Amino acid sequence: MKKGYKDLLAEAGALVEAVDASEAARLHGRDNVVFVDLRDPREREREGTIPDAFACPRGMLEFWIDPESPYHKPVFAEDKLFLFFCASGWRSALATKTALEMGLENVCHLEGGFTAWRDKGSPVAAVVAKVKG
Repeated sequence: MKKGYKDLLAEAGALVEAVDASEAARLHGRDNVVFVDLRDPREREREGTIPDAFACPRGMLEFWIDPESPYHKPVFAEDKLFLFFCASGWRSALATKTALEMGLENVCHLEGGFTAWRDKGSPVAAVVAKVKG
């Protein structure tokens, strides 16, 4: 293997800004900040999420960021700070690096992820499973 996950995380860590749960709590609720939950729907339904977070499954990130993609989400064209998070901070570190490489300049990720947020006692919102009909 040429490059393992530890190497990829080290590269991301050298390039992207990580904020701790206390700083994330200070940023939460600001109009110019978008919290982006990268976890899959099952994780979100099981654990909850940060209130008002935008749900973007990690596998869709590149497609949702790129304005030329048929799956582009307009939120990623807004002039805001994007604070990415996952469960523990690994996926969000890699996603933040990817977003930065794609041209989103105002990005960071939550060190320790949703777990750190929850363990700090910050608010958690329930996520209800979507009913398929």
